Amino acid sequence: MSKETCVSRNRKKEGGGSGSRKERIGGFWNWKERMGGFWNRKERMGGFWNQRRKTLFWIRFAAIYLLVVLVDGLLMSPENYGVDYSAKFIAPCFAHPFGTDYMGRDMFFRSIKGLSNSIVIGLLASAVSSLIALAFGVAAAVKGGLIDQFVSWCVDLCMGIPHLMLLILISFMMGKGGTGVTAAVALTHWPELTRLVRAEAIQIRSAQYVQASYRMGKTWYEAAWQHMIPQVLPVYLIGVVLLFPHVIMHEAAITFLGFGFSPETPAIGVILSESMNHIATGKWWMAVFPGLLLLLAVMLFDVAGENLKRLLNPNSGNE
Repeated sequence: MSKETCVSRNRKKEGGGSGSRKERIGGFWNWKERMGGFWNRKERMGGFWNQRRKTLFWIRFAAIYLLVVLVDGLLMSPENYGVDYSAKFIAPCFAHPFGTDYMGRDMFFRSIKGLSNSIVIGLLASAVSSLIALAFGVAAAVKGGLIDQFVSWCVDLCMGIPHLMLLILISFMMGKGGTGVTAAVALTHWPELTRLVRAEAIQIRSAQYVQASYRMGKTWYEAAWQHMIPQVLPVYLIGVVLLFPHVIMHEAAITFLGFGFSPETPAIGVILSESMNHIATGKWWMAVFPGLLLLLAVMLFDVAGENLKRLLNPNSGNE
């Protein structure tokens, strides 16, 4: 074989090798481009799932959960969670998803009814407590002087007493039951929200448009109603949403301790208190499922409140 033939063959081999390397390098860059398209899709999805959409999602989800449980509990027939001694201590199954208790009562319907009662108490107590906080906070900021000192003294008094002890004392004095537990949680959850509303109102009262309203003949009540309350509503709404889970948790706590609803009334606190007598014998479903329902309601509104706070925050609201 001639020398020229060998050289030509070697050149062809080198050319084929370089071509294959170029193809491999081109495939590598194509893979990078495909991955770049994937990350671009992730960025587009991240832009779609922004803070506003996330907040609206959690608020809607929490509202739907609340409405479903509330309506189902209010319209539920007592026969659904009635006594049936022939069905005592049945473990969770298709006929009884949450099992039955020591009297044969269906734990699913009883838990839904109990959580519905807790939600009713939570809504009433949150409304009353938040209105007290709004009135005290705005009045203390606008009037100042003795009214501000009186409100501050009431806040310090309520926060100086252990919260659970104050709840028990008020509920016991009001005769326990639904009235006692509602009064207890309504009269003890306003101090922290009052501080927030007062601090926000103090910043607003020195604004030029508020001072101009005074010069134009507006009374302190008119200035507070027309100019200050609308400005403190974002803080107030966040406080109301975050107040609700605390209310239903404290309602369940004092009922669990025996200072709330009576034992014959379906309530999460009553159900959990009764389960303590049987959980050591392996009847775990009597405590797990009612506790999970209560925990889900608390966590939903806590997450919704935190997202609402970030949305209304000027530093993170446009994310």
